[in-house]
Formats: sequence, structure tokens, C-alpha cells
Amino acid sequence: MITDEFLKSSIMARRAVASGSAGRQHRLTIADQGDYEYVYGPYSNARLEIDPGDVVVVETEDAFGGVITSEDDRPTEKLTFPFLNPQCGPIAVRGAEKGDCLAIAVHAVDNRGGFGTTCLLPEFGALVGTSVTAMLNQPLPEIVRRVRVDAEGTHWNDRLVFPYEPFIGTIGVAPQLEAISSLQPDYHGGNMDLPDVRPGAIIYIPVHTPGGMLFVGDCHATQGDGEITGVAIEQPANVTLQVDLIKGWSFAGPRLETEDFIMAVGSARPLDDAARIALRELIRWMAADYRFDELDAYMVLGQVGRMRLGNMVDPKYTMGASILKRYLG
Repeated sequence: MITDEFLKSSIMARRAVASGSAGRQHRLTIADQGDYEYVYGPYSNARLEIDPGDVVVVETEDAFGGVITSEDDRPTEKLTFPFLNPQCGPIAVRGAEKGDCLAIAVHAVDNRGGFGTTCLLPEFGALVGTSVTAMLNQPLPEIVRRVRVDAEGTHWNDRLVFPYEPFIGTIGVAPQLEAISSLQPDYHGGNMDLPDVRPGAIIYIPVHTPGGMLFVGDCHATQGDGEITGVAIEQPANVTLQVDLIKGWSFAGPRLETEDFIMAVGSARPLDDAARIALRELIRWMAADYRFDELDAYMVLGQVGRMRLGNMVDPKYTMGASILKRYLG
């Protein structure tokens, strides 16, 4: 959970219209959602309209749309590409316009149903041939794992229990013009698969269209850095978000803040370009808000900067560059 002390000290509280205090409560259920969205774009009708500072509980489905229900299922027979990674929303925020920023505080990501699902998919993952990295090798076999998820963790088997470390794999806003698949991350957010988008974090995403049009889905119970098989422990979840609006603050792509660090996010191929985008944006953030000279910030990151690999399997890869707040002064 996000503490009151963190909210008072965050960028959100310093700049937001609603000063970080919770407004009205809303719920976007599966029934309210109706058809899921599979494209981030300015062409969808809002499923919900809220005021800055309001809190929304969103019922999300897993990345498979809930159709994989057994370890005997074959994903290629159950899934229809590109209708994967269903998104809830969009949620419109009153008063949001281009040049502003949505500040989304992640209060909770709660498993719904007591289970999670992962699998191997043909031509998908970091260590296999794909449609863009074409190989003559035969695809790996399709394997499905259904695992129990509870307060004790994610139960891989009788011997291995992973920590329950839930986060939002896909979250973002509508681009101004493009229609971008929910499988792809970019400057609008999207399928970043970044484990730091977790309870206790605030993610900042620049607004490109009236209302901002926020999408969310693809929650994970557990995921290693890089999501190397292409699939985490996918889970249906109840996601609690506080969505605020910062007027007149814009930048190149998603940023993130926790009690301990700030992070800038870059998505691109090749992977080193994603890292470069993230590092450049972090340096610009340090210069604009923390009184660093850009070259001094560059040198500081060379000593104490950190890099997080979100995914290296999606159409674009995601990296997060961060620095602990104790070095910001």
C-alpha cells in the first residue's frame, strides 16, 4: 500500500490537481466492461469517466482472456492471435488534455480466484526462434502450468513456493493518432511487463488525447526479470488505482516513483536502445526536478544508477532506469 507520508512527498502531491487525496470510489466490473480492448488508441469509447483523485477498482482478466483452464489445454487451440492481453477501460479523466500527465497510484493488485497460469508458446520467448528471429529449429512443445496462488505465495510445486509479488503487466493511455496492439509497449505505456508497477508505486504517463483514456490489464502474480518465456504467472485480479491529474507536466514516456527510488522507462528494439531511452529520460528528470546538471547526472548514474529489465520478448523490449532517492538530495 501507498503510505500517506509517501503521497505527501511525491510528485503527485506536489503538482496534482487533487493534491493526492482520495476522491470518489468507482468499480469497473467485467460486466461493466463488456468487450475487452486489444488496441491502445483514441478510437474507443470510455467505459467510465472519473474526476482527478478518484479511486477505481478494476476487475481484470488474465492475459489469456481466461480461456486456458486446464494443464491439458493446448494454447494454440485456445488462443486467437492477436486477441491476447485483454485490456479494461478506457477510463476517461475529466480535465485531462495533451500536455498533462496522469498520476496513477497502485494501491492493490489482488488475485481473484486463487490460481495463476503460465505456459510455453510456439515461437514466443527469449531463447527460441520467433517470427522476427527466424530459425529452422522446431518450436518448443506447448506446456501449461496452473499454480495455486494464496497469501503464502505462488505454489510452483510441493518444493518451490515463490513470493507473491503482484504487479500490473500492461497499463497505459491512448496515443494521439496510432492504434497500438495491447501486446506492445511504447511511449504510451502498454505491455511493459515491469515488476515495479506494483502496489506502493505511482506511475506517471503523459496524456495525448482528451480524457487521457487509461487502459489496464495483464496482471501477474510472479515474474522474473525479462519475462524470458514470454509468459509470467498470469492472473485475474482486482486492481485498485487512484488516478490523479498533473496539469502542464509532460515528458517522453512513462515514469515511476516509489518511496525509495524514481525510474524512467524506455521501450524499443534492440534492447540497448530501450536502455538508452530510459537513461536519457532519467537524466532529464534529475535535471528538471532535482537540480542536477545533466552531465553530472550522467556521471552519477554511472556510479549508482540501476537498470531493470521488464521484458525481452514483446514486439518492443522494456527497460527501467532508476536511482535511489537518497542520492537525489
